[in-house]
Amino acid sequence: MIRRATNADLPRLLEIYESARQFMRQNGNPTQWPDHYPDKALLLEDIRAGQLYVLEDGLIHGCFLLAPGPDPTYAVIDGAWGWQDGYGVLHRVAGTRKGTLAQCVAFGLKTFSHLRIDTHEKNIPMQKALARQGFTHRGTVICEDGTPRLAYDLHI
Repeated sequence: MIRRATNADLPRLLEIYESARQFMRQNGNPTQWPDHYPDKALLLEDIRAGQLYVLEDGLIHGCFLLAPGPDPTYAVIDGAWGWQDGYGVLHRVAGTRKGTLAQCVAFGLKTFSHLRIDTHEKNIPMQKALARQGFTHRGTVICEDGTPRLAYDLHI
């Protein structure tokens, strides 16, 4: 089941994101999400906006942000987007089970026919998962903190 996150979910969300940071570090990606990112304040902001979702089956095992574009991170790309029409954005995808990204993408495509997402160049597991889901690498974008990210999109 996928539903909007609530404030009551916050402790579990923080656990999932800590697990994700550990997984990234163990898989050669130590800098994409610094300690305590995303922090409690950001998650509460996402919850208030109604854009943070959880995956659960009795226990929350995944979470992600799904928002409508335009997203400022994607305004400038060193490359070219496949589509310029309206799109949804996936950010902060994290889970404790395989298949989390697939569930997020399927859910996102129920609302948007075009999705964008980005990841760190050292996040090889996510790059492979994006390819399995049919995303196309479109170039590089620069995040708000000034760091580059590989940018992908998917259109159905």
